[in-house]
Parts: sequence; structure tokens; C-alpha cells
Amino acid sequence: MFMKRYKFISMMAVVLSCLLLLTGCGNQDAANKKTLTVATSGTLYPTSYHDPKTKKLTGYDVEVVRAIAKGLHKKVVFKEYSVDGMLTAVKTGKADMAVDDFAISPARKKNYLMSSPIKHSFNSIMVRSSDNSGINSWSDLKGKKSAGEAGTNYQRLSKQLGAKLVNYDNVSNDVYVRDLKNGKTDYIMNDYYLEKLALQADPNSGLKILPNMYFTTNEDGSGEGIIFNKKDKALQKEVNQEISKLKKNGKLSEIAKKYYGADVTKKVKVKGLKHFTIKKTSNN
Repeated sequence: MFMKRYKFISMMAVVLSCLLLLTGCGNQDAANKKTLTVATSGTLYPTSYHDPKTKKLTGYDVEVVRAIAKGLHKKVVFKEYSVDGMLTAVKTGKADMAVDDFAISPARKKNYLMSSPIKHSFNSIMVRSSDNSGINSWSDLKGKKSAGEAGTNYQRLSKQLGAKLVNYDNVSNDVYVRDLKNGKTDYIMNDYYLEKLALQADPNSGLKILPNMYFTTNEDGSGEGIIFNKKDKALQKEVNQEISKLKKNGKLSEIAKKYYGADVTKKVKVKGLKHFTIKKTSNN
């Protein structure tokens, strides 16, 4: 009986040692993979979307990741999720990274690692051209219907300013544009460059960007970047090294100009920017 118990205890010790070893090496697993799994939306033009002709997944963030993977001599596989789905995939290990115009926010950095910025921008508000959706100042947002994805900083700010939230789950730009045009919603808060390009893609949309209501928040002042699990410091370091190389050799600017028509890798100065502090904290 004693021998059997001794063998059992010894076996458990070996198992525990293996588990501890795996846990200790967890932060190196993603960096050692030959193929990286990357979560993205596939619906956000021009960040991550499917080309209408080829149906191929492309976009600024997507092509930046492909360039990074090439530099690291790795393959990359993309999986498409909603915003919450992307973050959950990274947190649970289903994805090694997530890209979708994610702001490098203080709240997000508490829960994830983030790359150095691959994009800089500011925010704007899209409305109906005919009547500005009844919005001519910030106080006019009270009671208006704000279109966005649940849990995003834009919807959190809209709620803070008294708007009614109309939430969507990872739909494409044309759905947002159609509903705003038809009066189902009153405005869309989003990144300026994303909204500008959406309007260029549909010049007869009957929508416009309000020129006097550009803004930033405490959650987006550091630019946009790539999200990693807290354990994957080695992968974060390798990716940041590749981003630095892409900036130095001009490749990052080249990709930016192709998809945005502007060099969004550099900060721009905009007059009259209003700054908001989003009061409630978020895990995203």
C-alpha cells in the first residue's frame, strides 16, 4: 500500500512539474509558432474587408500583418469575429493577435499587450446631408440615435452625451450608411479616415461629415495598434521590431497611402479638436 501511494505521489509530482513548465513557457508559445492566427472583422473598410471583385480579405491592418509575418518568416491565418469576439479570441488563445483599427487605450492596455502604433487619426461624426440629422452642436446629440457596435468607445461616449444607442453586431459599412440615410439612426461616430473613405465609396449616399465636430478621447490619443495576450511579450517584441523596420523602409507608409489615400502612420494637426474623457472604464 505504501509503495502504491508513493508511486501515485511521484506521478502527481511529475504531472505538476510539466504543468508548471508549460505555464512558465506560455509567453513564448506564440512567438515560436510557424503560423500566426489573427482575429479581425472582415467588415471594416478600409481596415479589414473583402475585396468586392476577388472576395479576398484585405485592408490596411490585414496587409500590415501580412508584411509583419513575412518579415518574421511566418504564415498567417485570419479568423473573423465581432469586436468582443476578437478580444475573447486573444484572451482565450484562439488567436495570437487581433487587428481592426484598435485604439491603444489605457483601458485596453490593462487587459492586453499592444504593439507600437501603426496608425494615427482623430474622430468625426457622419450625418444626413439634408438636415445634419438635426445636429449642429454637441448638445444636439442628446436624444439622437447613435449607430455603432456594442461596447465600443464611440457608443460609450454617445451614451455619456445622452444619445440613444442602436447597436450592430459586426455588419459592413453599407448597412450603417443605409440605416442612417433612411432615418433608422441619426449619426455615426467613428475614425475620420474610415468615414471619409466610406463616403467616397458611395458618393450618392446623401450623408456627410460634420466639419465642426472633430474630436479625440482619452481612449484613443496614442494611435491604433495590434492586440496580444498579456503572456505573449516575446511576440509583441518581435512584431514591434518588424513595425519599426516597415516604418524605416517606407513600406508602412506605402500600405497606408494605398488604403487610406493618406499617410496615416504620422500624426496630423487638426484645428478645433474637442477632447472628451470617457468616464466609465471598460475591459475592451
